[in-house]
Parts: sequence; structure tokens; C-alpha cells
Amino acid sequence: MSAEPVRVDRHDATQVALRAAIEQVNQVVFGKRAQIDLCFACLLAGGHLLIEDVPGVGKTTLAHAMAQSLGLSYQRIQFTSDLLPSDILGVSIFDRDSGEFRFHPGPIFAQLVLADEINRATPKTQSALLEAMAEQQVTADGASRPLPQPFLVVATQNPVDLAGTFPLPDSQLDRFLMRLSLGYPDAGAERQMLAASDRRELLTQLGARLDNAQVLDLRRRVGQVTTSAALIDYVQRLLAATRQHGQIRVGLSPRAGLALLAAARAVAFLAGRGFVLPEDVQAVFASVAAHRLVPAAEATLSRDALATDVLKSVRVD
Repeated sequence: MSAEPVRVDRHDATQVALRAAIEQVNQVVFGKRAQIDLCFACLLAGGHLLIEDVPGVGKTTLAHAMAQSLGLSYQRIQFTSDLLPSDILGVSIFDRDSGEFRFHPGPIFAQLVLADEINRATPKTQSALLEAMAEQQVTADGASRPLPQPFLVVATQNPVDLAGTFPLPDSQLDRFLMRLSLGYPDAGAERQMLAASDRRELLTQLGARLDNAQVLDLRRRVGQVTTSAALIDYVQRLLAATRQHGQIRVGLSPRAGLALLAAARAVAFLAGRGFVLPEDVQAVFASVAAHRLVPAAEATLSRDALATDVLKSVRVD
């Protein structure tokens, strides 16, 4: 908990620009305001995002629109079974003129990296990406190279078509702060999308509302959002409930508790508050917790349903 709480001023130029960036993304991805808010919360909390959904619902467009609106460099990597770690990280090539090997950075050296269909790559390639996510650096040829900041990986996977895929182990899923699903748009949003211009054209019209320094400053401010003793008690009860639930084999770890608080701080900040309420924890609980839960063999509920069941079972004092 910070001794000096953040001052949230809705007229502050950086926070006004942040709201403008969020609104820009909503103008490209229709009818998904709640999910877009969570995506920005994930960025502000310093985490990485996994979007699990069927093709064609706007996952790629969302990632690209975020990068455009935040002024971040952007790279898309299409994960396939023959993708190698060096295709992501980069490779050293011999330079005849200098007589030395020169490192050529891979697409991971962007500020927002879209890892499209991450589960189609082999575990070796997946681990190369996830190491970069955890360490914020790449090691190649014995040298460590820091990744640009801010750095965000948005990974996608299709939960329906699992042929030829390599599912992420639970330990690697834990590297993602949040897991979201966009789902199909409602009738009004779908009609708006069908009547609008091509979304690729809309993307080209998006302007950067923030710069790197402002995004990093916003992350710093989010880290100063305060949490009361009662709020931490509530989070601890949630963690304990996942470990004691009859249908959960492995509950949430202390690191998951830290992730839950980080995400809740970001949601509180976006709501214009310098302190976290239980409602903020509830708003992010499913997206932070569900993919970290390991159901028991006899479980009749999905991970998402288990997270909802835990949330309903824990009181707010």
C-alpha cells in the first residue's frame, strides 16, 4: 500500500487523453466497452492479456486499435507449428564488412505484440515468448537485451478448434494477468459494424492520444492507488475460498492475489478513484482468477463457473 495516495484528477491532461484513447478503440470495436476497459486496465497494471475466442470477433482489431491509440509500436506474430524461437526473438547474422555477427531484433521488440493463435506453436516457441513476458528482456548469444517500455503481449487462442494445437500449461497461463472473451456483438452493435466503413480503414484514421512517457506515468499512478486493510482481508478470503473449494484441485497462489490487487487498482483508477473498492475486485475477479484455477478431476463446473461460484460464496464485510 502506498503511503502517498495517487491524486485522480479527471481534468488532468494525461487522464483526459487516456479516456480519449479508450473512446477511440470503442469507435472501432463496437459494443464491447466493458471488455475494452479491462484491456486498458491490464495495460495500466503492467500485465499481459490472453483473449480466448472464436475467429472474427475483433481480437486482432482490438489489439491494433489499442496500439494506435496509445502511440505504441505494434507487431503481429502469426503462431504456427513451424515457428521457431528465433522467429520471435531475433537472430545474429554475420556481417562481412565488420567481420562480426550482428543481432537483428525479432518482432518481440515492439511495445504491443499480438501473439495470434499462440497455442498453434510448439511449447519451445511458446516458452520463448513467455520468458520475454516474465523477464521484460531477451537473451540471445549470451547478451541480455531489454524490451521497449511499455511492453504488452496480447495473445489469442481459439477454444473451439483444438486440432493441431499445443495447449498452454497452467504455469504459463499464470503469466497472463487477465484472460478475456469478447463474444459475439449484440444486434445493435453488429448492425453498426455492418453499416460502418471497413475496420482496416478505420484503424488508419486513429491518432495517438498518448506517448510512451505518459503511459509509463499512468502505470506509476495506478501503482499508488491505495487498498485498505478491509479490502486486503476480502482478497484473502477469496484466495482461501479457491483453495478450499471442493471442485478446485489447485487454488489461487499469492502471486494471483497480487495480480488481483494490481488489476483492481487499475479499474479503480479508470473509474476516477484513488482507492480500491470491493466492486473493483469483483469486476476483475473472473478475468484474473478463472484461468489460474485447476479444476478437480470430478469437477462439474468450468473454470469460469468456478470463479463465479467462489465470488458469490465470499462475503464483503
